[in-house]
Amino acid sequence: MPCHNQQLNNVNTGQEHPMKQVRFANNNNNSSSSSNSSNVPAVLSDSEPTDATIQHGQDNLGPQLKLLPLNDQIRELQTIIRDKTTSRGDFVFCADRLIRLVVEEGLNQLPYSECTVTTPTGYKYEGVKFERGNCGVSIMRSGEAMEQGLRDCCRSIRIGKILIQSDEETQKAKVYYAKFPPDVYRRKVLLMYPILSTGNTVIEAVRVLIEHGVQPRHIILLSLFSTPHGAKSIIQEFPDITILTTEVHPVAPTHFGQRYFGTD
Repeated sequence: MPCHNQQLNNVNTGQEHPMKQVRFANNNNNSSSSSNSSNVPAVLSDSEPTDATIQHGQDNLGPQLKLLPLNDQIRELQTIIRDKTTSRGDFVFCADRLIRLVVEEGLNQLPYSECTVTTPTGYKYEGVKFERGNCGVSIMRSGEAMEQGLRDCCRSIRIGKILIQSDEETQKAKVYYAKFPPDVYRRKVLLMYPILSTGNTVIEAVRVLIEHGVQPRHIILLSLFSTPHGAKSIIQEFPDITILTTEVHPVAPTHFGQRYFGTD
């Protein structure tokens, strides 16, 4: 399994997973040809942002920001989650489906090596196996919504937690709690936070991970929705981090945590 609870012997193997199924968020040439339209992130109109606003948000984000391949299933899940008339039961069901898709693609970003196995009929099969030594870290509270999706894919994975809240006086992000596996500095980290709005919370969380010895290039941020500003802020602060999301849009569904946990 790609996330078995085992220490990573050497995270600097230099072997990178080919990211063939992920579309990049930046699309500097899309105005010259309609054939590039498949590379443009999904856009849903909550506040009718202009095309210029959306394009400006996509520019200069770079290959660190990756989006799931867009299809009608993902568009429907995004639509139901954004719809204010959606019941909580349907909201949680669709959110869990979208989380699972993001987690699966996040695992697909992890390094692997080739291997040969013997089938029950005695034939040799050339396959791959993922490098061991990964962990998850959720940013409380909304990030905890993604924990079960990760456990569904990785039964024995260890998951750390970070609690970050805004200071009432300064409005700056402040760390109140952080607990990680003791050898987190040797692991690839799947950082979970469903909504990237300003990016401030994630930036503070990454700083805490760096203080514990984690290199930004070993962090894969899993999110469901992101604003251009949030993604850009994170990438500017940590150019080596990888962000995986389903959509970049000026308006993020910031009600996600309240709806998911029934506190709205």
